[in-house]
Amino acid sequence: MNKYILSMWCLLPMLVANQLAADEFRSIFDGESLAGWKAPNMSYWSVRDGAITGESTKDNPCKANQFLVWQGGDVTDFELMLKFRLANNHGNSGIQFRSKISPKTGGVGYQADILPGGPWCGALCDEYTGRETLLAVNGQKTVIDATGKRTKSRLGPPVKLNKAGEWNDYHITAKGNHIILRINGKTSAEVIDDEIGEFDSTGILALQLRSGPPMQVQFKDIRLKQLP
Repeated sequence: MNKYILSMWCLLPMLVANQLAADEFRSIFDGESLAGWKAPNMSYWSVRDGAITGESTKDNPCKANQFLVWQGGDVTDFELMLKFRLANNHGNSGIQFRSKISPKTGGVGYQADILPGGPWCGALCDEYTGRETLLAVNGQKTVIDATGKRTKSRLGPPVKLNKAGEWNDYHITAKGNHIILRINGKTSAEVIDDEIGEFDSTGILALQLRSGPPMQVQFKDIRLKQLP
């Protein structure tokens, strides 16, 4: 065996290991601090019980949507898995992705919605982009063609959150123009977005605290996998 072949043979395990690492889920929250996460106003964000906690109160009201942005760079094709819960199953939140942050409106772009129930629970929205915001309601698949025409179909019964106090699983898959949202193992929304000038292929990842009455939302076990 010549030296070149021997060298490649020795490097093979390392190359395989690196490829596996790139394809695996990795934690992007350390469970103890907000290291690697940042918001314009950090007063709404903390870590409690091992979870990122967004909270508004009477003393610190949320008058504009707040976003805690992951500082690890933009996401393009990816899978995201995390656990979340709304205090007393009350409030309004979401996960912003392939987006940008505007000083006027906050998150602009795709959002996986978090609400206690109804059509917006597990829905996919396109926030503040100029087109109709709601792309697919809870339990719906939407195909959007190049001109913006939407063809909608039912996926099945709407998903529901677990009982108040229990954690819920959110699983987001975005591969090219195909986006799938799952809550507690069931598909809540699916969108194929081919609309010219509206489809977003890359952007920031962020957690939302919605403006309005006092509320609390928590996120933990946040894991990200970049897709090839």
